[in-house]
Amino acid sequence: MKVGLASRAARPHGWGMSYGYPQTTQYGVPSQAAIDSRARFIVRTYNHLFVSLIAFAAIEAGLFMSGAAATIAQAMLGSSWLLVMGAFMIVSWLASRVAYRSASLPMQYLALAGFVVAEAVVFVPLLYMAEAYAPGAVRSAALVSFLGFAALTGIGFWTRKDFSFLGGLLRWGAIVALIAIVAGVVFGFELGTFFSVAMVGFAGAAILYDTSNVLHHFPEDRYVAAALQLFASVALMFWYVLRLFLGSRR
Repeated sequence: MKVGLASRAARPHGWGMSYGYPQTTQYGVPSQAAIDSRARFIVRTYNHLFVSLIAFAAIEAGLFMSGAAATIAQAMLGSSWLLVMGAFMIVSWLASRVAYRSASLPMQYLALAGFVVAEAVVFVPLLYMAEAYAPGAVRSAALVSFLGFAALTGIGFWTRKDFSFLGGLLRWGAIVALIAIVAGVVFGFELGTFFSVAMVGFAGAAILYDTSNVLHHFPEDRYVAAALQLFASVALMFWYVLRLFLGSRR
């Protein structure tokens, strides 16, 4: 889950608030150098996101083609399914925290690579079940997640609105979700369709929040961390959209 939300940077002044430009002219308008610098940061961020998604898909394909996915799925499904969900959330939080707080570019890349691999492994049981009980659900869930991500990204870029106010709501939502998962493990109840729907909404808010941070607040030397944040939110949406498809076809 997307729990490790980026801390909010200081808000710039004047017209430059649209992108968080640190360099402005005497009239408060961002300089061309600042605009170009932010544009490069945004392009780098989404390039890294795209590569991360391709790497995730390639790892999953390798695991399933080699037969390792069946072994991993059986081992992980032998424990509580809610524990798998909890692991998904914790891995996301740790990687996001390391990537954002580290000023070292190699450490940011290490966090991103480790997160992509860990997410690929954690996803195996869900993908394995989807292939077994709901053929075609993975493709449908991926398409829905892509369309949702594209629409929310478009809203962020089109409106240029600062959605950093969502940070507090997302943190509270993450805490509530964690409590629900822990309660499910302790008391032995399943988190059903309504929980998945709520988490899809949560993931959508996280994508909007992350897009706003990329536009306004992320330091420009943290494009790898920004890509990790976006990847975590996209993965979260895909996870719960796929759970909805899986639940509807079983």
